[in-house]
Amino acid sequence: MDQITFRHDTVLSDVHMLLPNAHHLMTRLNNVGQPVFVSKFKILSYGDWHDYNHPGKGIKEADEYHDQREDEEQCTKTNQGKYGEISGEGNVEPFLDEDGDLNITHRPRKNPTEGSGRDMACPIILRQSNPILEREENMDDEVDKCFKDIIRIEHTMATPLEDVGKQVWRGAFLLADFILSKPTVFRGATVLELGAGTGLTSIIMSTLAKTVYCTDVGEDLLSMCKRNVTLNRHMMETSDADVEFSWTEEDVADMYNNTSFIIAADVCYDDDLTDGLFRTLYRLCSNFPHTCTIFITIEKRINFSLQHMDVSCEAYDHFSHCLSKLQDLVDGRCSFSVEHLPSNFSQFLLYERIEQLELWKVTATPLPFDQAQNDSELFSS
Repeated sequence: MDQITFRHDTVLSDVHMLLPNAHHLMTRLNNVGQPVFVSKFKILSYGDWHDYNHPGKGIKEADEYHDQREDEEQCTKTNQGKYGEISGEGNVEPFLDEDGDLNITHRPRKNPTEGSGRDMACPIILRQSNPILEREENMDDEVDKCFKDIIRIEHTMATPLEDVGKQVWRGAFLLADFILSKPTVFRGATVLELGAGTGLTSIIMSTLAKTVYCTDVGEDLLSMCKRNVTLNRHMMETSDADVEFSWTEEDVADMYNNTSFIIAADVCYDDDLTDGLFRTLYRLCSNFPHTCTIFITIEKRINFSLQHMDVSCEAYDHFSHCLSKLQDLVDGRCSFSVEHLPSNFSQFLLYERIEQLELWKVTATPLPFDQAQNDSELFSS
């Protein structure tokens, strides 16, 4: 299972591309036969994110320096024993072989692999019929529950485009960072996430908000999201992960009456999905009796287009077009103001915060109902 067969429509997750040699534990196959992995993410303290332009650099360099010092000390002790005693002038007498050549002792490698120049990393497959591995997984769960800064997320590594919501993307990390950097803004709020995917951002939000409605489309995706909520119950005060994928009348009333924030992380990669997102935003906000703030993260993906024979950002351009239409809307039930927020807030998760990652803030203010308009006509072209 360490080999992945790529098709023409295969999309790789950020976790796989940025951490190709990291340990990812394969737990199962989902309903459509895709391998599901679990990865752990640590929420960094303020002392760990000092260099957010190069996340993890300080920690990595410190570990490498520590390992290098240990290797050098061990190598020095070994060499002193092989090279012989120190002469009276303070020089080390070199160790020579039978032909008089200098014999150099190489620094030992850690975990060497026979016949290979690199370490092999193979996923471990857990099976329900293996009680030993099940006990080990349960022990890992108990250990993680002792640390409220450890998040465990089940996700896929490679899927077709229509299933990329099952993967982990940088947009979710960026939005999670923003949430953690503004605890007083979101504490005690009612929040709705659209296109939650694996649920990572909703899980982060649940550490601060009073209520989080985590939504997406597709039973397989919702099952994965529900599983991730269950895996991270130790981070939440309360959780309704055991309920079915449905809305009660009380849920709908509470959502419309109390939702003050809507969040969406990296869901604008397809024009039809982008249109659906903005239609949903308009339909919801036009029925809210209060002002609602929307935060959207997006990665400006640059591709080579055969149509234009040049590099382009077609999905991002369509997203920008929808933002402009929303802001220019003057005869709807809401007025919308759009603002591009800087991404210079604190970084709490290890990922590459590239300049193509953007955070947008949309403020929806309800207008008198005599200005109503059929929302089905919006964003249809």
